[in-house]
Amino acid sequence: MLFVVTGPPAAGKSSWIRAHAKPEDIVIDLDLMALAMAGPGADHHAHSEVLTKVVHRARFAALDEAYQHLDTTDVYVIHTQPSAKALAKYKRLKARIVTVDPGRDIVMARIRAMRQPGMERVASRWYNARRGQSRTAMPQASRRW
Repeated sequence: MLFVVTGPPAAGKSSWIRAHAKPEDIVIDLDLMALAMAGPGADHHAHSEVLTKVVHRARFAALDEAYQHLDTTDVYVIHTQPSAKALAKYKRLKARIVTVDPGRDIVMARIRAMRQPGMERVASRWYNARRGQSRTAMPQASRRW
């Protein structure tokens, strides 16, 4: 089964996966991949442009391979704000879309405490895009966690 975990920055997407995935499952988390590829002492959420390019390519390769194994293992993918094209692909793969959203006030407080200031803009874009969607436009059942 493919689980696509969406939500704004600092919502708790990685925490949701840690609470649900088993050791034998595949987890594709861009931040964890970047941390694994960065040098010692790297910031968990601040990545150079070059590292970001490398990690994005590695993520695409990991996704392509993981999709081949959905019949034998669960795959968890963090995708903050999937495009319509990505959502269509997830639908074809019969993914379960999970939206983690503790609420705008909590997210913004977490960002101020733990993330770079630019993440507030990313979170605002996420909330603004959600406001423009109707509940029926969501590809699969979403839920708050």
